[in-house]
Amino acid sequence: MENFLPFALPDIGDEEIAEVVDSLKSGWLTTGPKTKRFEENFAEFVGGDVEAIAINSATSGLHLALEALGIGPNDEVITTTFTFTATAEVIRYLGANPVFVDIDPVTFNIDPTKIEEAITPFTKAIIPVHFGGLAADMTPILELARKYGLKVIEDAAHALPTTYKGKLIGCLESDVTIYSFYATKPIATGEGGMLVARHPEIAKRCRVMRLHGISRDAFDRYTSNKPSWHYEVIAPGFKYNMTDLAASLGIHQLKKAWLLQQKREEIAKQYDAELASLPLLLPSKSSNGDIHSWHLYVIQLESYLKISRDKFIEQMVAQGVGCSVHYIPLHFHPYWRDTYNLKPEDFPYASSAYERVVSLPIYTKMTDSDQERVITAVKKSLF
Repeated sequence: MENFLPFALPDIGDEEIAEVVDSLKSGWLTTGPKTKRFEENFAEFVGGDVEAIAINSATSGLHLALEALGIGPNDEVITTTFTFTATAEVIRYLGANPVFVDIDPVTFNIDPTKIEEAITPFTKAIIPVHFGGLAADMTPILELARKYGLKVIEDAAHALPTTYKGKLIGCLESDVTIYSFYATKPIATGEGGMLVARHPEIAKRCRVMRLHGISRDAFDRYTSNKPSWHYEVIAPGFKYNMTDLAASLGIHQLKKAWLLQQKREEIAKQYDAELASLPLLLPSKSSNGDIHSWHLYVIQLESYLKISRDKFIEQMVAQGVGCSVHYIPLHFHPYWRDTYNLKPEDFPYASSAYERVVSLPIYTKMTDSDQERVITAVKKSLF
């Protein structure tokens, strides 16, 4: 279809391209000086006494974090059913079991009031997800973690830059925070992510396990002025390192993070203004002046509408507008449903939301006319 408006596009400029070319000319294509620079810049961006470790995806970051925190066979980790499968699958990598809880029907974030009743003697950690770039309610989650001696790993794949009670996500009291730089995310490196840890011993374990459990990074060994071919494998690690090509994009995307967020917020405000009178529920906003990254703009069709969600999306696509659904809750997927005997009625809010949610295009390269096309298509699809 000509002039099809996609659901998302990355915003890559000349600065990113020049940095990638510089990396190509330097000879460092894998983890090297650009990755180190990106890590240092990211830790400074987040603020606080943290260490940032560049990785090849948020999925690998979640896996590294759980492994470093000692999660193992038959442990339980509480998380939301309203997320991408990666949030839960990493728990299974380690032989542990996810325990799913329902969402807050307004924010779509994990409902803190449902967490405590899910805690058992096997519970070791909680993974809240900042859905769409809106911060989860972290105060009660962290209080429960302290009360029961649990670890907290924030799935912040959508949440850069997002704040909670005035603090940037990544510098709260959680043990580890994980970001995604996938092509559709607020800052994009194609594939990639960042792990931020407050505890040096956790950061050290993640850094070693990121590259085969080797005690020294390849960059350190190959750039030393002294013979340094020797290394030690201290654990059966993984291959989760970021390349300098991806980091080259990240260095400049990070510099634009606040500007990109502002552009997304402007698009969200325009949607709010134009769609407010329609039979839709609009996305939840941040409270107390906090910042929403606006990775997603998720509307809900009112339940009394005759048009179904699926038919609505078909109508949008027929008008040349790409949409998506975030998310098909995990309890509807065969593996999670059958393995843990999950039923829709166990998660009434997530199940209900799924039937009505649609993610509209929101990305910084959208023009005013692009957004008007979306708004017009929504109105035509509804009536």
